Amino acid sequence: MDIVGKLPRAPGQREYLIVAVDYFSKWVEAEALSKITEKEVMKFAWKNIVCRFGIPRAFVMDNGTQFQGAKLRQWCEELKIKQYYTLEEAKGNWVDELPGVLWAYRTTPRRSTRESPFSLVYGTEAVVPVEIGEETLRVQQYEPASNNSERRADLDLIQELRHSANARTTAYKAMMAKAYNSKVRHRGFQVET
Repeated sequence: MDIVGKLPRAPGQREYLIVAVDYFSKWVEAEALSKITEKEVMKFAWKNIVCRFGIPRAFVMDNGTQFQGAKLRQWCEELKIKQYYTLEEAKGNWVDELPGVLWAYRTTPRRSTRESPFSLVYGTEAVVPVEIGEETLRVQQYEPASNNSERRADLDLIQELRHSANARTTAYKAMMAKAYNSKVRHRGFQVET
């Protein structure tokens, strides 16, 4: 949930927008507001979220004062709605979060290549922290003695992996271009002489 504004003033002195987006479906609820208060946030959440869709598990909000009030916290506790706050709470600590964000980006397969950037650079998938806590077959079968030979085999196949990813990227771009171009209508012009 977030507040957008100040926007150009609309009828009713409304110059702010409160917006809520469902994490799964990406459904958007929004309402124009004349003022930003804790009471307005609660009213919006009740009318546009709870009464339409039921009680959500959680709200993710920034650290605006309208989201920090005791009444809103108590209301959420009564309805068993967890409140999470965005990174703005940490202000300058975003630098500390950057390595984790980059790790997630680098180890997530891209739709266009079907490979993660990590695998395209190193020729193998990264061992993610969850694989250490809950050992996967790959971690259980790891043998330090054969690691060097397995790593060389991965590196021998890296060019093939990259060529396959490049071919998939080319096909993906062609598919996207075809979808885009199918919506373009040809307009002819007749030049008069």
